[in-house]
Amino acid sequence: MKPNNYAMKEWHLEHVEKVIIRYVKGISPDASSFEKRNYKKYSTVTSCAKQIEYDIKHGVTMDEVLDVVRKIRHDKQYRDLQKIPESLQRLDELERQISAPKKVATTWY
Repeated sequence: MKPNNYAMKEWHLEHVEKVIIRYVKGISPDASSFEKRNYKKYSTVTSCAKQIEYDIKHGVTMDEVLDVVRKIRHDKQYRDLQKIPESLQRLDELERQISAPKKVATTWY
C-alpha cells in the first residue's frame, strides 16, 4: 500500500473550485461595505492565483485545476455564471494567470 503524502488533497481540490467560483462570480450590487472591503482585499486575480498555488503545493495538480476551469466553463450546473460575459472574462484572466510560467527568483553573488 502506497502512503498518502497529501492527506487533504480532496479538500484542497474543493477549495480550488470555491476560490475560482468566488472570483468569477464577483460581488453582488447590494453588497455591504464589509463585503466590498473583503472582496477588494481577497478576491483579486493575484490573490486567487496565490490561493491556487498554495493548493497545488498540497497535492492538487495543474491538470486538476484546469479541469475545474473547464468544468465551470462548460458544465450545466454553472449555467448562471456562463451567461454573464464579465464572469467569462474573469475566468479567462484567471486561467491566463495560473497557466503563465512562474518567474524563478535568482540571486547574484
